[in-house]
Amino acid sequence: MTTKHLLGFALLLATSVSCCNQPEETCQWTPAGDKIMTSWAEQVDPANVLPEYPRPQLVRADWQNLNGLWDYAITEKDAKPEAYEGKILVPFAAESALSGVGRPVTEKDALWYSREFRVPRQWKGKRVMLNFGAVDWHAQVYVDGQLVGEHKGGYDPFSFDVTDYLAKGKTHNLTVRVYDQTNLWYQPCGKQIFNPRSIWYTPVTGIWQTVWMEPVEAAHVESYMAVSDLSEGKVKVSVEAAGLAEGDVCKVELYDGQTLVAEAEGLEAELAVAEPKLWSPDSPFLYDLKLTVLRDGKVMDQAAGYAAMREISVARDENGHKRMLLNGEPLFQYGPLDQGWWPDGLYTAPTEEAMVWDIVKTKELGFNMIRKHIKVEPQSWYYWCDVHGMLVWQDMPSIADNHGDRSHKGRFFKNFGGPRWFSNRSDELVAAQTNEWSRDSFIGGTDCDVPFEWKQNYYKEWKDIIDALKGFQCIVVWVPFNEAWGQFDTKVASDYTKSLDPTRLVNAASGGNFELCGDIQDVHHYPAPMMNAFERKMINAIGEYGGIGYPVDGHLWKISDTNWGYGEVMSSGEQVLDLYGQFAERLKVLKGTGVAAAVYTQTTDVEVEVNGLITYDRKVVKVDPACMAIINKSVINE
Repeated sequence: MTTKHLLGFALLLATSVSCCNQPEETCQWTPAGDKIMTSWAEQVDPANVLPEYPRPQLVRADWQNLNGLWDYAITEKDAKPEAYEGKILVPFAAESALSGVGRPVTEKDALWYSREFRVPRQWKGKRVMLNFGAVDWHAQVYVDGQLVGEHKGGYDPFSFDVTDYLAKGKTHNLTVRVYDQTNLWYQPCGKQIFNPRSIWYTPVTGIWQTVWMEPVEAAHVESYMAVSDLSEGKVKVSVEAAGLAEGDVCKVELYDGQTLVAEAEGLEAELAVAEPKLWSPDSPFLYDLKLTVLRDGKVMDQAAGYAAMREISVARDENGHKRMLLNGEPLFQYGPLDQGWWPDGLYTAPTEEAMVWDIVKTKELGFNMIRKHIKVEPQSWYYWCDVHGMLVWQDMPSIADNHGDRSHKGRFFKNFGGPRWFSNRSDELVAAQTNEWSRDSFIGGTDCDVPFEWKQNYYKEWKDIIDALKGFQCIVVWVPFNEAWGQFDTKVASDYTKSLDPTRLVNAASGGNFELCGDIQDVHHYPAPMMNAFERKMINAIGEYGGIGYPVDGHLWKISDTNWGYGEVMSSGEQVLDLYGQFAERLKVLKGTGVAAAVYTQTTDVEVEVNGLITYDRKVVKVDPACMAIINKSVINE
């Protein structure tokens, strides 16, 4: 049974949940605003929104989806709602069209959610876990008015054991309060900004990934990490479990379809794999895992997962240039910058089919890698990258934005120093985030003077993100910083990232201020690819280039002259493909002189950026996919 089949099995057994607990006439919902939308928006059903099992690496059959219509209110940040204002469709952020709200939530506000729920009778005797895929940013969770826990961080999943707050046969109230300062404080926020423009987008506040409950035994698996060792022909599985008693056994089984390949016992299990099938973009083979907790031979907990045989490493080629290896073979990694934004759902894809479409279309365009740009996706996105064989460079969402003087006066320029951008920011924030960006040299760049509290939170959130994602095989590179945005203590942050996951490469500062740390030196150059700073001690990559603009009438976020791309704006897909092909020929030359990877900007248009290969509403692929694939594969393979 493949993992996909296991996921389907879990969904078939899932407990269904109605969209709300009020009479049908109060459950009306319609998208907010008048912006463009994807065709998948029409498929959104408030009674069955994003129904897929949300945790593909640890699948249990019994669960309850809490997505749907909740009551909401926006109050002053220190106030409580006297009454709720209407319905919000979870898990779409309040600012999004698909939430049905479409309203800004400022640093002076608090966003409140409320709904009722009942625990299924068959869960009697189990521990009940309340799970959140992601909430941006500070979430406080109440059951029947009692605070059960809080969480800070906009990009990682979190859970609370709510068993002790529940009563048999009772209808309970679930309330969530969210506070989000977006770009006005130290929290990682990526490209969100209260005044969106240029490369900065509409803010996202509140619940933006699936909310769900599941029953577990007191003794249960919490997570696992599967790491392959190709030289030994083994998969090493480290299991985290809760509530184990003396004598409890954790059993780990590895399957190829329905065939048992290997099994072992223990929280540190080594599984020998005869004739291993390797995972790669051309052959993304996944083994199934079954994890079982046994007590005196009785099954206490059982969950399904998966693993792959694949390794990422580094070696020098015949000319002494460092190259990235996949499974011991050099592979030029080539893909688009992927912002992961949607015109209708902002951070959240309208359906899982829509999310998968982006990955599949990227593969059809001939790429083998995606750089997920200062945003984190739901776990199912990484699962589908595993399934389709798409390598991923994962960025950390930045704690600062690049609102400085972009006029490139001289060799260096202020990154955050432009006063016209700072009308909505505190003096403290401006002072802390003022640094020098030296993108083409090791000389002249400075770190931000980030307060200790900010650093602590950055490291906490980055650790939580890595812990949540490091089990996905597709991820091959971690990127702590981008273009000097909030970049601080670069070597410390790079070493910390490597300590959290030594199985991946670290790109310490994509296009940022360079130090000899991590594995990759990454230059950004627009529009044509160029390597202005080259260091033989490092893997050399072009982390961003391109950005060829082409606005497609009828598919624009705004009808205005603010729509833009890098360099000359094209008027047809043929022009885009022609210039793209010229850039590709230049890239081949750079590849021959030591460049090991490249990232093209970008997958789709986003708001007023019209430099995507696909329109923001995903209704027009601007270039011929077959022609694009020929060009891209020639870069990868020649």
